[in-house]
Order: sequence, then structure tokens, then C-alpha cells
Amino acid sequence: MSVEGEKPQRDVEKSYPADQFVDKLRRLADSIERGEKFRIRVAGERITIPPNAVISIEHERGESEEELEFQLKWSIDQDDDDPQADDEPEE
Repeated sequence: MSVEGEKPQRDVEKSYPADQFVDKLRRLADSIERGEKFRIRVAGERITIPPNAVISIEHERGESEEELEFQLKWSIDQDDDDPQADDEPEE
């Protein structure tokens, strides 16, 4: 159970059509190049990624499939999400 004011834990995977995925990647790349925070809505939740997030690429291979993940990690205390400043369109 989370303390009041804290965000609950979450592990969500959301699939997008190729054109939407490309738009999101392009906005992310632009934000990274400009050194700006990035806002995105995933499965109904608004997320703000700070400009100093750690960026990594993960590759996994199993018996019957492979997976490639582009990851951004940051401390929760760096998350300064402003619900009034959302530039990500609704899903």
C-alpha cells in the first residue's frame, strides 16, 4: 500500500501502431537533444521524464522470442509532473 501522495507501483506494457510509436520516439529524441524534460501518456497515466534520466538499451533472447527495450530511468524524486502542462495527446 502506498503512502498518501505517493504514486502506486505500476508495471504496464502498451502496444502502439507504428505511426504513433514513431511520433513518440521522434518527440523523445527531440527532447533529449534539447536537454528538456519529456512528457508522455502511457495507458492513461501522464509521465514526466527529467532531462538527466539514464538512457539504456536492453536486449533479451529466450527460446522462442527476442525483445529490445529502450529504457529511461530516473529517481522518483526527480519526477516533477505538472498535470496542467501536458503536451501529449489523449489515447
